[in-house]
Amino acid sequence: MGSRKSCAGSSAPAVLLSIVILILVGSTLYFHIAKTWWFPAAITPVGSQIDQQFFVTFIATGIVFVLAQLTLAWMVFRYRDHGQKARFVRGNHMLEVVWTTATLVIFVALGVMAAHAWGEVHFGGPEPGALQVEVTGVQFVWNFRYPGADGKFGRINPKDIDASTGNPLGLDPNDPAGKDDIVTGDLYLPVGREIELMLRSQDVVHSFFVRELRVKQDTVPGLVIPVHFTVTKPGDYEITCNQLCGLGHYHMHAMLHVLSDTDFQQWEQKQEAQNAQAGQ
Repeated sequence: MGSRKSCAGSSAPAVLLSIVILILVGSTLYFHIAKTWWFPAAITPVGSQIDQQFFVTFIATGIVFVLAQLTLAWMVFRYRDHGQKARFVRGNHMLEVVWTTATLVIFVALGVMAAHAWGEVHFGGPEPGALQVEVTGVQFVWNFRYPGADGKFGRINPKDIDASTGNPLGLDPNDPAGKDDIVTGDLYLPVGREIELMLRSQDVVHSFFVRELRVKQDTVPGLVIPVHFTVTKPGDYEITCNQLCGLGHYHMHAMLHVLSDTDFQQWEQKQEAQNAQAGQ
């Protein structure tokens, strides 16, 4: 008799667990709806598309999450231990087919909806007149190269790579097209103009990421990977490497400076003047 009484009084943990689940669901909803820890506003049109896609995905998965957790809390409470004898219940194959099919349909639909934004950045070509900038990752820095006044990138010779002599990219000194190339440690872009970044790596796989751009793209040795976008808001934004690339990965970052068109032209002229002085 005493053993049965102790079993009958064991429903308290189930009640407590149900309450904990409800609290976790409620707090999760609050922090997401209040956007307590949220990413900053996008500064590109395609970034707004990605945010919209994220919102749709968040709503779809959020509904499933809430329903699943509320069901779990109800099941824990409803079938808590009263000292009754446990019984075995077989699964329902039809329910398993239904929710597996529903998951597949939702997953594929979300992927199809996101394809446009992804393809626009990675597969659609830029408009004529887009500003081309070469982005090169190397342990553990970013280098950015502009074609200069002639609009042409100079030839690169891997044998000439020597950061200690001021040639971290290996610009061929015998190529006239490279004489006016601008190489910087930060990325400077004009607002409102389409940009085409050509991503490269000298050593291992890095990952170019600017959260405000909503652009994240791996750089792969031996490949030139283009992405394009238009920045709509001036400001300073951090560029990071989002791929573990070695012991110094944690400090591989640079800054993106988005300038007005006038300020960007002045910056270009200043860089070209410095190149001219260095070549004398």
